[in-house]
Amino acid sequence: MQVLGVIKRNFVLTDEEDFRLLFNGFVRPHLEYCVSVRSPYLVKNIECLEKVQRRATKLVQGLKYKQYGDRLKLLGITSLQKRRIRGDLIQVFRIVKGFDTVDFGAFLNWTTEVGTH
Repeated sequence: MQVLGVIKRNFVLTDEEDFRLLFNGFVRPHLEYCVSVRSPYLVKNIECLEKVQRRATKLVQGLKYKQYGDRLKLLGITSLQKRRIRGDLIQVFRIVKGFDTVDFGAFLNWTTEVGTH
């Protein structure tokens, strides 16, 4: 929230491009730092991070009173939760395909049976 406050005090965000540059350059790195290691799983922690992005999207002129989902669509960004899920899926792909040298048997239960629970 502190970095977001600095942006709010020093910039007038009149268009989406300015927002994307400032948000992606200064705020998002703080929200996504080491996310593959310490990805939040408690609802209160997820909401705490999402609250920063929710507040940031209101800084763009003309978007303050729109719904959060609509602001994300207009700005062309996704929620932080979706970005974390995407990152997790990419990491699993990298492990399974052998791009990362990790013994995936220690993390994943692999089965070839279909339809069993």
